[in-house]
Amino acid sequence: MSEDSKPLNFIEQIIEDDLEQRRVTKVVTRFPPEPNGYLHIGHAKSICLNFGLARKYEGACNLRFDDTNPEKEEDEFVSAIIRDVKWLGFNWDGEVRYASDYFQQLYDWAVYLIEQDKAYVCELSAEQIREYRGTLTEPGTDSPYRKRPAEESLALLESMRKGEVAEGAMTLRAKIDMASPNINLRDPVLYRIKRVPHHRTGDTWSIYPSYDFAHGQEDAIEGVTHSICTLEFAANRPLYDWFVENLPVPSTPRQYEFGRLNLNYTVTSKRKLKQLVDDGVVEGWDDPRMPTLAGMRRRGYTPAAIRNFCDSLAVAKTDGVVDMAQLEYFIRDDLNRNAPRAMVVLKPLKVVIDNLPEAHVEQLPAPAHPERDLGERTLPFTREIYIDADDFKEAYSKQFKKKLSPGKRVRLRNGYVIEASDYLKDEQGNIVQVNATLVPDTLGKDPADDIKPKGVVHWVSASLGKQATVRLYDRLFSHPAPDRGEGEFLEYVNAESLVVREGCWIEPGLASAEPGAHYQFEREGYFCRDNRESGLVFNRTIELRDSWSKQTPGKQN
Repeated sequence: MSEDSKPLNFIEQIIEDDLEQRRVTKVVTRFPPEPNGYLHIGHAKSICLNFGLARKYEGACNLRFDDTNPEKEEDEFVSAIIRDVKWLGFNWDGEVRYASDYFQQLYDWAVYLIEQDKAYVCELSAEQIREYRGTLTEPGTDSPYRKRPAEESLALLESMRKGEVAEGAMTLRAKIDMASPNINLRDPVLYRIKRVPHHRTGDTWSIYPSYDFAHGQEDAIEGVTHSICTLEFAANRPLYDWFVENLPVPSTPRQYEFGRLNLNYTVTSKRKLKQLVDDGVVEGWDDPRMPTLAGMRRRGYTPAAIRNFCDSLAVAKTDGVVDMAQLEYFIRDDLNRNAPRAMVVLKPLKVVIDNLPEAHVEQLPAPAHPERDLGERTLPFTREIYIDADDFKEAYSKQFKKKLSPGKRVRLRNGYVIEASDYLKDEQGNIVQVNATLVPDTLGKDPADDIKPKGVVHWVSASLGKQATVRLYDRLFSHPAPDRGEGEFLEYVNAESLVVREGCWIEPGLASAEPGAHYQFEREGYFCRDNRESGLVFNRTIELRDSWSKQTPGKQN
């Protein structure tokens, strides 16, 4: 379905009405991550939506970091987020923006609220504030400091700013309505004291604005017209509007909420993702099993596939859970069309072709893709080759009729037909070598004796191939709802989510693969060269077919 023929989602309907009624002349959106972790697949939906709307309506989308909590924010996360947004294929309007760019303006507006008798310095502790706030069914109780004179609050706020007040001793609160049915309007905290250096402003500030106070005003400063948030912020919208209405802001943004992306077999809570990293369950934020965009990039997911997946999702006013198989469909679809083919042997078994001379080397041409013109690759064919151990059976049976076995034939992919004659075992009884003969005049055609091969196997030259490490990645969790089921979510970590195979054999041409380059390893799956390791390391992006829909947890590779 083309972009023009897709039905409008509810946000597009709002935008088109705003444009038609001239309430808005230029659409301005923003993507406002907090730099306290890496972006994950849930953020991708928000990125595609915000940047996509700006692109569709020839507007602008800002990238703005809501860096109001110095305790958890780091430059590493800022750099990672910028890298991820670029990787997804989006460009923001102007320079990267930060909440910290507006700290002085936000402070000035806090002073303005005090002067208008709409804010006060409160000395209740955090626990007392919660107690005074009331419940969903009972109104709150006014703070004993609510009627503090404006002059006194102004002086105390300045002392807080200068670092003269102990952390936790005071807060600045808006004066709204302690009896409001919306708990968010019961005198919310605007500023807290935090004696923590900020990643951009250092020790300049000892107080930091709350997200609720900063967010809408940042939108107003930047001229954002449509501030699009996930559904959990719906209850905060009256507070968002209250600030805009009660401050001399330069524009009037509007907030709209849509359902967030929840993916099964996954956790996207930053706290839980951080726990996976801190506990060593994964090797870092960019571990290929993580749902972070950095992890997906390293695993071999493509930005086009992620964008197509996000575009397939409904932009609705309700939350829902999307099956991982839907994301995997778009990954396979993109890689099937665009990834060149190659051969790798994960479980090497040597085959000696007895009727070839020891020095035999023949360069066999093979297409890089069976359906697209991506050029050709050359496969060196030698007397000794490796096939996968699973492709040889000691005894022929109908169950394994497409395997190589004594007296039976198979075709080597893009090569000749061979017939097994004998095999050798080591002292432990493991098959370590197969002897075979090449059936003459079978390159690209069937044998003249009409005894056709039963199957096709992949192979690599034993003398000219290269050794590599192959990492077989799978879903990190074996339970479809690891953070919503019974017990601790770490109990559902899939023990087979990573299987490392050393000593695999690859086509020699793969030795020059660029980091991040994608391939379909024939019969094995889609892989990419690891973008962090310096050696020949290939990560499995995804299997050729979905193997989860008909199986129970604990899958073997």
